[in-house]
Amino acid sequence: MSANTLETNEPNETNEAAEAAETRAPRTDAPLRVAVLVGSVREGRQGGAVADWFLGVAERHGGMEFDVIDLAAVDLPLAMPGWGSAPNERAVAALAPVTPVLAAADAFVVITPEYNHSFPAALKNLIDWHQPQWQAKPVGFVSYGGLGGGVRAVEQLRTVFAELHAATVRDQVSLHGPWNGLGPDGTPLDGAIAEGAAKGMLGQLTWWGQALRTARTERPYQA
Repeated sequence: MSANTLETNEPNETNEAAEAAETRAPRTDAPLRVAVLVGSVREGRQGGAVADWFLGVAERHGGMEFDVIDLAAVDLPLAMPGWGSAPNERAVAALAPVTPVLAAADAFVVITPEYNHSFPAALKNLIDWHQPQWQAKPVGFVSYGGLGGGVRAVEQLRTVFAELHAATVRDQVSLHGPWNGLGPDGTPLDGAIAEGAAKGMLGQLTWWGQALRTARTERPYQA
């Protein structure tokens, strides 16, 4: 709202209400805060290289700021507390640097391999330790693995995030056969195709991220 418009409003209460509404409204030009989850914890994994490649593409795309959560560095126990019980000290220590990042994120990108037609247990564990942090936020996917390129892992993840009230974007990045589809530096050998897919997914993630950020600000989501 321009200063000229504010000057013409009467009485003063109207000016105050308009200023308050403007303060509450999210900045549409503010970069989206995106949490990138690297889902593989396996020795010799390709997840780190895939994440580095994706972040390079995403930074060139612009309009986003990134926080990377590498699950290999998160010592999160499998045993969860009972309903109404507090997590143990190990879980509290593991979650302390992670949960605030998820809560502050406007959107998520999950980088996952495909293991036995599904996604890694460590990734599911991290997801299950959280709930409101995912709600009313978009999720994009970068998958890799064998001839299927991780698409079956992503299909299962879509049902998980739907249950958590998150919105998964349609397009995904699927890197087929990373052991011969990625170069030594982690860059996909079919660079043009892979980057085109990443840009398509990021475009959708940006649209949903901005729309849902505005919606959450104007009307808090009720799960």
